[in-house]
Amino acid sequence: MRIDLHTHSTASDGTDTPAELVRAAAEAGLDVVAVTDHDTTAGWDEALAARPAGLTVVRGVEFSCVHEDDAGRRISLHLLAYFVDAEDAAIRAEWQRLRDSRVTRGRTMVERLVADGYPISWAQVERLAAGGSVGRPHIGRALVEAGVVPDVTTAFGDLLTSRRPYYVRKADTDVFTAIRLVRGARGLPVFAHPLARRRGPVVGDDVVAAMAAAGLVGLEVHHPDHDAGDTAHAARLAVEHGLLGTGSSDYHGTNKTTPLGARLTDPAVYEQLLALPAALTPVS
Repeated sequence: MRIDLHTHSTASDGTDTPAELVRAAAEAGLDVVAVTDHDTTAGWDEALAARPAGLTVVRGVEFSCVHEDDAGRRISLHLLAYFVDAEDAAIRAEWQRLRDSRVTRGRTMVERLVADGYPISWAQVERLAAGGSVGRPHIGRALVEAGVVPDVTTAFGDLLTSRRPYYVRKADTDVFTAIRLVRGARGLPVFAHPLARRRGPVVGDDVVAAMAAAGLVGLEVHHPDHDAGDTAHAARLAVEHGLLGTGSSDYHGTNKTTPLGARLTDPAVYEQLLALPAALTPVS
């Protein structure tokens, strides 16, 4: 079995619609794909309705989180929530807060870029988001459309990085609060790309241990942003703390160059994940 447990659609910052995403997953030879958009379940129904025969769809969400260390440094991190009850009032309210904050953040970033003469607009970004959860990739795509940069990766590195004055810090959820919310909604929390240093600072092993004690069930060990050393380190942490070591592409369509199935979850690990009690089950 070929299992990819972390992908994005136009419901957040991917470029494939949910229907296109599941069709592409089948064409890529996947047996199982997880739809895990940022802070929203909006893509689930369309993905399930378009699911090709033979493809299993896992319903999930990628939760935007933060951890503040003892020195007061804020470190961004993401939590994958699988099989979560989408009707749980507490988690729905938090996801709505995060989505609303993304709009405010996006508007402010666009205003700062426009003030410096960059030929983009908020209407353009909204069009590119197509009703999905707004993120920096949509602003990046607007900059590409305007001919400012050749691709979204360059937009992130040159203009949308936290080192530039156009950047606005997004609202996030304390990761331990997020774990509590996911478990309260009978979901299974997995720490996404825990050692992706190219994205910025990462939390220490002590934080992973505390997350495990708080109810974390897995670590995304195999990820395109992990080199061989990171993968080995994450695998050791998973064993040490009794966590499941998952794998995924973190596919975003044309917003990133990583294809579906670039990293995979071992079928034995997937079976262990399915054996844990949760609100939902995969749709086959």
